[in-house]
Amino acid sequence: MSAVVLYCRPGFEGECAAEIQDRASALGIYGYCKAQTDSGLVTYHCMPEEADHIARKVSVRSLVFARQLFVRMAECNELALDDRITPMLAAIESLPEEQRPLCGELWVETTDTNEGRQLSALAKSISTPLRKALRGIGMLTEQDSERRPALHVLFRSTHSVMLGYSYTYNHAPYPMGIPRIRTPKGAPSRSASKLAEAFKTMIAPEELARRVTSGMRAVDLGACPGGWTAVLVQQGMMVEAVDNGAMDEALMQTGQVKHHREDGFVFRPKRRNIEWLVCDMVEKPVKVTHLMADWFIEGYCRQAMFNLKLPMKKRYQALQQYMQALRDRLAEAEIRHYDLSAKHLYHDREEVTVYLRITERS
Repeated sequence: MSAVVLYCRPGFEGECAAEIQDRASALGIYGYCKAQTDSGLVTYHCMPEEADHIARKVSVRSLVFARQLFVRMAECNELALDDRITPMLAAIESLPEEQRPLCGELWVETTDTNEGRQLSALAKSISTPLRKALRGIGMLTEQDSERRPALHVLFRSTHSVMLGYSYTYNHAPYPMGIPRIRTPKGAPSRSASKLAEAFKTMIAPEELARRVTSGMRAVDLGACPGGWTAVLVQQGMMVEAVDNGAMDEALMQTGQVKHHREDGFVFRPKRRNIEWLVCDMVEKPVKVTHLMADWFIEGYCRQAMFNLKLPMKKRYQALQQYMQALRDRLAEAEIRHYDLSAKHLYHDREEVTVYLRITERS
């Protein structure tokens, strides 16, 4: 039996498993999940052709809790310390040809755990000789190619690996599913990383320059000390920062920020010319959800990026309720043309980031 392997934040294996179970069921596929707590890894077991179908049809971008998804081809659990490569090649060559596609890139990875990070040096050192060996058996193209699937080699320990592949049109284009981001120099809080990552990963690359650009007007609710505002300023936007607390002085000196010492739940801009609404307030998620709906229904903004804090239990089910409440509010207001997605980002912790964009006003 084959499997689909998913990476997630350690501690969120249950949410990741519940989500892939639902998505597979929607395709008429009925397998089962295995996940060890705090492993950062979920395996969904099914038939090989079903695993391949999931890898093609279940969009990684649309999954909330999964960072990456690939089809497991083989697993080697008794690698010799003096020769790890030979048994990996043997495992691949023993597979039927239809289950081992020619790949264009090699990603040697670990899980995002303390144990995984201890294997990063091993993963780095073996990459070059393994790449050469894989090309020798015709498993990798002679030159790296983004037009072919990516070959994943996931080290679980010094003697154990999973081997698999993902399709380049449907995978996170970063090893381990973790993007490298650039936050504004001197950003006053670490929260800046969340919005910077959200812009990079939740908006299609070919759309980013059009949707996030200089000259746009933005509102940051619960802005202080200014982490998210700093990202908007970096993008060249004019920002209305709303918070009763103090803003970072360096941000105020840019001339791009106007500070409103007001309640973020009460504030409304004087004009309905806001492109971006962002919000990272530590408030009840239901309350934030309805606030975001109010702004769109009242026509104050066209795009929003906001965080919803998750409860300690039944996080997947709770998020579904918040998202449905938002859809219901928009439907009641006869707003039917919009994009809505959510993602548990690498820089998120006990929250998810939601992106909402109006595509057409009625």
